[in-house]
Amino acid sequence: MEPRAFRKSVEADIRRHELIPPGGEVTCLVSGGADSTCLWHALRELGYAVSALHVAHGLRGAESDEDAAFCREAFGAEIVDGRGGRGVACDAAIEGAAASPARPSPGEDELREIRYSFATDRLRATGHTASDQVETVLYRIVASGAPGRIDRKRADGVVRPLLDRWRDETEAYCRAQGLDFRRDTSNPDSKRGLIREQILPLLLRLHPAAEGNLLRLADRKTAPPELVRLLESVEGSTRLDLAGGRAVVREYDQVWLERSPVVLDGEVRWGSWRIASDRKGLKVRGWRPGDRLAGRTKKIQDVFVDAKIPRSEREAWPLVVRGDEVVAVPGIIEAEGVSTERLPSASSGAAGGAGPEGTV
Repeated sequence: MEPRAFRKSVEADIRRHELIPPGGEVTCLVSGGADSTCLWHALRELGYAVSALHVAHGLRGAESDEDAAFCREAFGAEIVDGRGGRGVACDAAIEGAAASPARPSPGEDELREIRYSFATDRLRATGHTASDQVETVLYRIVASGAPGRIDRKRADGVVRPLLDRWRDETEAYCRAQGLDFRRDTSNPDSKRGLIREQILPLLLRLHPAAEGNLLRLADRKTAPPELVRLLESVEGSTRLDLAGGRAVVREYDQVWLERSPVVLDGEVRWGSWRIASDRKGLKVRGWRPGDRLAGRTKKIQDVFVDAKIPRSEREAWPLVVRGDEVVAVPGIIEAEGVSTERLPSASSGAAGGAGPEGTV
C-alpha cells in the first residue's frame, strides 16, 4: 500500500474508533521495531502532537542499549529504566543497563505490566498490528480454550491505531519512507516468536486463509472456560461473577443470571418491581439458596412454595436484605418502612423473563 493511502486508512480507523482527538497529543511507546517506527511516523504525518517513550528492559545486553540509543536518536524518545520495577528515567545512552545485578528474568506478562506502568497521565499508543492480534488469538485458544484478543482501546489509556494493519504493511511503509528500524533477535525464543516463526507458517500451509480466519475470532463472542465448566456440571451449587455487576448462578440442574445487590437508597427498579425505602443499610438482590427470613428459621424457598410462586419466577424475584438477612419479599412478606409495587407491565406474570435488572 502506498504510504499516503496507508496513513489515510490509519486515520479512518482512529476516527471510527475515537482513539485520538483530532490533532491531539499522544505518546508512542516505541521499541525501535518496524511497527512502532511506522506508528510514530504515520501519526506525525497525520498532524498529531507525537512524543515517544522507550522502556529499556536491558534483557539483551549491548543490543538492548543499542535499541534505546536508536529510539532516542530516531524519535527523540524519553528512555526509562524498565529492568524490573516501575523504573526511573535513564540517561540518553543508558550505559550499564545490561550490567545490573543478576536477577531472575521477568516473564512476558511482567514485562508488559512494567511497560504500561509508565506515562499513565497521558494518552499512549502502541504499534500492535493485526499480525499481533492473530498470534494472541492463537495463543489464548491453546492456553485457555477460548480466543482472547488485544483491545483496540484499553481502560488505562493505551490505544492501538494499527490493529487493522498487518506487519508486512508496517515494514513496507518503513521501507517506502526510508525509515530505519530495529529487529529484536530474542523474538524467536519467546512464545509469540514460536507462534510467528513456526506455528503460523504451518497453519498457512494447511490453509492460505488461516490468518484471516483467526483474526475474525478476535471479534467473536465466546464463553470463558469457567462459564463452560459451570454449565457442564450439575453437581451441587456454585456462582461465577461476570463483568458488569452480574453473576451466573447454578443450583444443581438450574442456571440463572443474577444481578449484584443494589443499595436501596430511595427507590430501586428491579425487573417488574418498584421498591422504595428510607431505611438505612438495606439492599435489593435476587434469591440465593439457603436464604431465610430475618429472625426466623423459615427459608425463602418455603415462602415461595407457600405463596405458589412458580419455580421459573423465583430466581428473578427481588428480596430486600440487611446483610445476609432477608427483611422483605415484595408482594409476599412486607416490612415496615419498605414499600413495593409490581408494575402493570408484569400482568402477564413473566417476572422471571424480565430478569433481575436492579437499578437505582
